[in-house]
Amino acid sequence: MKISIHYFALQWNLRILQKWRNPFKPAVLFLLLMPYNLNLNAQEIVAGRIPEYPVPYVYPAADSIREVLNRIRIYYESSSPQIIIDSKTGEEITDFTTFHLFAEPSKGFSSEWSYTHGVVLSAFEYIDDITGDKAYFANNIRFFDYVVEHLPYFQKNAGKINKDKIGNWGRILNFHALDDCGSIGAAMIKTYLKSKNDKYLELINRTADHISNNQFRLDDGTLARNRPQYQSVWADDLYMSVPFLANMGVLTGDNKYFDDAVRQILQMADRLYIPQKELFDHGWNVTSGDYDPHFYWGRASGWALMAMAELLSVLPEDYQGRDKILHLYRTMVRSLANLQDGTGFWHNLLDKNDTYLETSCTAMFTYAIAKGINEGWISHVYGPVALTGWNATQTRVLENGAVDGTCEGTTFAHDNTYYYHRGQSIYATHGYGPVLYAGAEMIRLLQNDKLDVIKARSNSINSTFHFLLKDEWQGK
Repeated sequence: MKISIHYFALQWNLRILQKWRNPFKPAVLFLLLMPYNLNLNAQEIVAGRIPEYPVPYVYPAADSIREVLNRIRIYYESSSPQIIIDSKTGEEITDFTTFHLFAEPSKGFSSEWSYTHGVVLSAFEYIDDITGDKAYFANNIRFFDYVVEHLPYFQKNAGKINKDKIGNWGRILNFHALDDCGSIGAAMIKTYLKSKNDKYLELINRTADHISNNQFRLDDGTLARNRPQYQSVWADDLYMSVPFLANMGVLTGDNKYFDDAVRQILQMADRLYIPQKELFDHGWNVTSGDYDPHFYWGRASGWALMAMAELLSVLPEDYQGRDKILHLYRTMVRSLANLQDGTGFWHNLLDKNDTYLETSCTAMFTYAIAKGINEGWISHVYGPVALTGWNATQTRVLENGAVDGTCEGTTFAHDNTYYYHRGQSIYATHGYGPVLYAGAEMIRLLQNDKLDVIKARSNSINSTFHFLLKDEWQGK
């Protein structure tokens, strides 16, 4: 408003001077214009002309990413002693010759047989590949050895257990749903392929049997649930099934697992992928059919995109259906780039900018976009989207290594109010694995020798990041 007032005042004075005939007119004109000239120069350096980014708009260093990942690892692995305890007294059980009615695994993230722990363990195995730091994969060996050492005790006494779940091992004795075995089963296969501990195979094969033969499916073979609505399809179940099927295909060499993984993505996409949005709806059920309402919950699309990345990583280039999956991947990335918030985060409901900025989906998209660039599945021009996604994600890692700002476990719902008001917590373990994955993939992106990066200049009025493909600039 002040600039406008000054401008009109200057115009008025100039009009008066134009009518004024005086030998001192040039000097008066100079004096009149001088404060405005100073004001214009000042405008060039005022803070308003230099962007003030709420999250630092910087190029991260690989070492800084490693430091973040290490903090998470230390926090996560220290969450449980991985022992068997008496749940009534909290005392460790060391005598397994007799059955203890209240025996269960010790509490803590790192002792859970859960799908979220499965994502973490898969990420640990991946970080081992990327960085060579054996401290991460040591957690996989420790946990799965802990399970196979003590599971026979519970199996032997299954008839005496009068409850459906065994502490944080859940339904490990009798799988009921994909959540019970798929994600963590995939991590177990990855661990087996490196450790070759044959004791893992019983659980791996039982998981394969459940997913392939026992899990509820629609008539066309699409994996489904009878909750919360009759014959429901959840986007979450892409990650609860496809990574296991993909890795089972690698383990056995049997293409039936690849075929089923491709089928799940394409058939779930037929019901959940909305072309106009280029996103996955959280869920669908047979009763509402074509008129099912759409809710674009961030983590649902995150699960879908991560599942596709897992399958694309192992599926042969010419495998039937791979091109269709790649198209889904690319269109989702395009849409997500447009929906990214100015902070680098994504919203809990992707198309609702008044929902909160959420950690787990931001990490999932950061990982998937960086992965797509590194593998050549998507254009390198998306590099700044991944970079700013990581810059945002790492702000949610607390000093002690806890990951904050993650949406709590979320059912397939049918109203915006529910999604808008989901809680956020460091105890929502859905965020840990994706953040670990995102960091690992960002290290790969920073070290990608096929790319040149023009970096944004700090304190600049107009400067951004440009990821360039070296092969395109041979003649430069």
